[in-house]
Amino acid sequence: MAYRVELTERAARDLRSLYQFIKAEDSIQARVWFNRLERVILSLDENPARGRVIPEDATLRHLLYGRKRNLYRIIYTINEREHTVTIVHIRHGARDAFQPDEEA
Repeated sequence: MAYRVELTERAARDLRSLYQFIKAEDSIQARVWFNRLERVILSLDENPARGRVIPEDATLRHLLYGRKRNLYRIIYTINEREHTVTIVHIRHGARDAFQPDEEA
């Protein structure tokens, strides 16, 4: 059964900020990269458990997207009962450890 993928306000804000930061509106290459990121996020509808549990919080998982200096963590939770995947935060991989209660 497919899961519904939802974004928190924070995750939606993260995506908007990232889109602006990489100047995806002005660059075809950046737009392609960003569109692939969105596809990876939406692909969690089929196999959400493929992401690893994060060390900061055992109730959250993450998928990694990108390479080297452009590596991003898609942090999410799975609700098995409601068949939903909630994207909590999208952050650069070089940032300090994620604190689930931190303000964005």
